Amino acid sequence: MADSFSVTRRFFDDKNYPRGFSRHGDYTIRESQTLEQFGQACLALETGERKPKTAEEKRFIAVMKGEEIAQSDIEKAWLKYRTLTNKTKRIYTLSGNAGSDAGDDFSAAE
Repeated sequence: MADSFSVTRRFFDDKNYPRGFSRHGDYTIRESQTLEQFGQACLALETGERKPKTAEEKRFIAVMKGEEIAQSDIEKAWLKYRTLTNKTKRIYTLSGNAGSDAGDDFSAAE
């Protein structure tokens, strides 16, 4: 794995984790370290900016495409990162008509 996921700089996501991965609470210490150390390579592989050089990198791409199940620490950490950062904002609405008497009785006494 010496050639796999090699990068020259650490990965940070200032938009989603301005204080760093380890200080946010979503990740374990090991996951935080994995993301910082290998995140640049993961992002480049996922976007196609970088072509896979090793079997581990080819497998990583297959995992990202959903063709394989994550097994390595890198695959698991990156999938978790993508899941947490790709959340769409949830919109909460109140359903029902509070002012009308629609005849629904939700009381327990019947």
